[in-house]
Amino acid sequence: MPWLTPVLEHFGQALDQGRLPHASLVTGERGVGKRQLAERIAALLVCDRRTPGMRAPCGECRQCQLRAGESHPDIRLYQPEKSRMIRIDQVRSLSQFAVASPQVAGVKVAIVHRADQLNINAANALLKTLEEPASDVVLLLLQETGRPVLPTIRSRCRILPVAIPPAEEATAWLATELNTSEGAPDPERQALALYLAGGAPRLAMELLESGFLDQRDAALDAFRQFMKGAITVAMTARAFRDLGHEATLNLMEGWANDLARVMAGGLARDPGIAEVVRYLAQSNPPWRAQQLVDAIRDSRRALVNNVNPELETDRLLIQWRGLMPGRRRSAG
Repeated sequence: MPWLTPVLEHFGQALDQGRLPHASLVTGERGVGKRQLAERIAALLVCDRRTPGMRAPCGECRQCQLRAGESHPDIRLYQPEKSRMIRIDQVRSLSQFAVASPQVAGVKVAIVHRADQLNINAANALLKTLEEPASDVVLLLLQETGRPVLPTIRSRCRILPVAIPPAEEATAWLATELNTSEGAPDPERQALALYLAGGAPRLAMELLESGFLDQRDAALDAFRQFMKGAITVAMTARAFRDLGHEATLNLMEGWANDLARVMAGGLARDPGIAEVVRYLAQSNPPWRAQQLVDAIRDSRRALVNNVNPELETDRLLIQWRGLMPGRRRSAG
């Protein structure tokens, strides 16, 4: 992932100069490689053969072998569980890890994957660890763009932003990775996956390998039929269920942004929804597109509060259907 090289270089220079921060906040879009960056940094920190100027672990020493076997006792990963949140008991475990002595390396590394999904008690507990850091622990917190963390947590971290790579670089990397296996998706499907992933290559690969695009095609077909009045809300919602609620929100937000784009005289980026949004753009004022975007973002915020995702999908579908000219007249 060549787009991570500048961030690794920035971190490596701080390490070489003895200015290693005890906590870093790695920020970026989902699927841009934040976790892979954190794992690379962790591997570099524990490597026995690390010397100034090194930006990758040696891969041969005992520390590297333990890490490669995912059994290194001084590297810990904390991430959301089924509740979609990181709970306080996980942070308490992290705090105990932070104050304990390293077992085999000279430093301990704790990776908090999705620090933006700490519940309030967990966030406050983590803040205490950040306020009184041990000298032999490095914390790497990962945050998705647009998902806030407590300002008091952010202020105690060095920010390491990971940018979406240029389209050409992302396309080339994705093609190279996929072409190592038989039956690689054609370039058109790869381009669609990159669009749906917002340009994030790791997420695009995940979409291609998981069968997401086929599920998306089924949901899109149902959505078109629904907008024509051919099928019910319940039937349409079932087609979206396989995507999962977060992916449904991502898809609908992209469509709403395409609607706003077409209303402003531009082109839809998702070719599958282009005909629908062109039709809607002819008969709706621009503020209706923003109203849709706001509703989708409200649903995203509600996601962490254990709302019923099926009811949220129903509500959004009804709002989409309300943009059809006949529906607005009957409602008004």
